[in-house]
Amino acid sequence: MIKLIVGSKGSGKTKAMIDMINESAKTTPGNIVCIEKSMKLTYDVSHAVRLIDVDEYKIAGYDMLYGFVAGVLAGNYDIVEVYIDGILKIGNHDMEGLGKILDQLDAVAGESIKMVVTVSADEDKLTDAVKKYL
Repeated sequence: MIKLIVGSKGSGKTKAMIDMINESAKTTPGNIVCIEKSMKLTYDVSHAVRLIDVDEYKIAGYDMLYGFVAGVLAGNYDIVEVYIDGILKIGNHDMEGLGKILDQLDAVAGESIKMVVTVSADEDKLTDAVKKYL
């Protein structure tokens, strides 16, 4: 299951995601992973959350991101929530490719893993393939 947090830059997407992460960290029995580009959330999210910087692993583009997320999920069956901040930055702002990776992530997450993704774009700029996850 994928949920998108959509809005233009500076609209509070990351803050909303941080609040969701910290609330989940208090109540969720499984592991929570937060994937971001750069380590700007280090002091904002609960220490119980596994924070991963894609820059540290040289992840660039949606194909590499998908493989990375699939590997993280395969390596730990206790993950119940995954948060991805700034997916368009990771995917070089490719809006067409965004719909494809969301479909792939939805398939790998299935019904057992909740994924929340921030998208720095106005809703009217999203393709139909992306809008179905709103």
